Amino acid sequence: MLATLTDILQTARVVSIPLRQRFRGIDTREVVLFEGPEGWAEFSPFVEYDDVEAAAWLAAAIDFGWNAAPPLLRDSVRVNATLPAIAPGLVADVLGRFAGCRTVKVKVAEIGQTLDDDVARVAAAREYLGAEGRIRIDANGGWNVDEAEHAIHALAEYDLEYVEQPCASVDELWQIRQRVKYMGLPIAADESVRKAADPLLVARQEAADILVIKAQPLGGITNALGIAGEAGLPLVVSSALETSVGISMGLHLAAALPELPYDCGLATVSLLSLDVAAEPLLPVDGAIGVRRVTPDARVLAENAASPDREAWWLARLERCYTLLAG
Repeated sequence: MLATLTDILQTARVVSIPLRQRFRGIDTREVVLFEGPEGWAEFSPFVEYDDVEAAAWLAAAIDFGWNAAPPLLRDSVRVNATLPAIAPGLVADVLGRFAGCRTVKVKVAEIGQTLDDDVARVAAAREYLGAEGRIRIDANGGWNVDEAEHAIHALAEYDLEYVEQPCASVDELWQIRQRVKYMGLPIAADESVRKAADPLLVARQEAADILVIKAQPLGGITNALGIAGEAGLPLVVSSALETSVGISMGLHLAAALPELPYDCGLATVSLLSLDVAAEPLLPVDGAIGVRRVTPDARVLAENAASPDREAWWLARLERCYTLLAG
């Protein structure tokens, strides 16, 4: 059901949370939280997204707040640690926050950094994990095909699980997949799914071996499950740097999938300096239990966004709601 705008605004709270380290080009994460009949939900599209793209995130939040989640097939989800594009000397400190995680996703191809920086970071992660740990890298589409091929060869010695979104376009993904197929190294698609007008194009064109899906950008759990079913590829459920409220939605999506062959990227609350929940959704022995959370009133009050940022977010929410209602 589509909640009324009045229903949403009645409980809407805009909060601003500092990150522990700069991540995805930002130092602070701003989100809107509101409560529906089924519990709290989160609306947190990144600020650079236009209203059409952001409207899918609002649809997801409304769906989670007003509609019952699908049946759960598991009560906990194994998760990976996420390593920002930091210096090697900081790696152990960051990974130490992801209790028991056997898998690390390492950010690479950061603007202003070099392949040597990426190699040093991945090497430090491998040293921390040991031989049994799993390392996947995520370039967020930052390489062209030739750069991706060169980087993959340089990083392959660290025994990569897969390479996520090495290039931006579906055609480039197909090309790099052909070039590295002999290495037995899978290519995963993220932006080519969640930011695409046709999220199934990457699967139809055989441009990836794995799909990374996220509940908010894909319009909610039901929508994401439909895409997952049609794609017919192995899946990884990941977060969009959300608070525990948004992570709860991702966990419910992951718990509803018939198969979950890879650890999921749902432990990113560890990247925030604090969380909105009194009991945050953090990994224990490498997994997170599936549950809804209620924000702590004190945290909401102490971390309320400034009046101008609150006005910006609520105006954005109203515009996105108009798009959905229309």
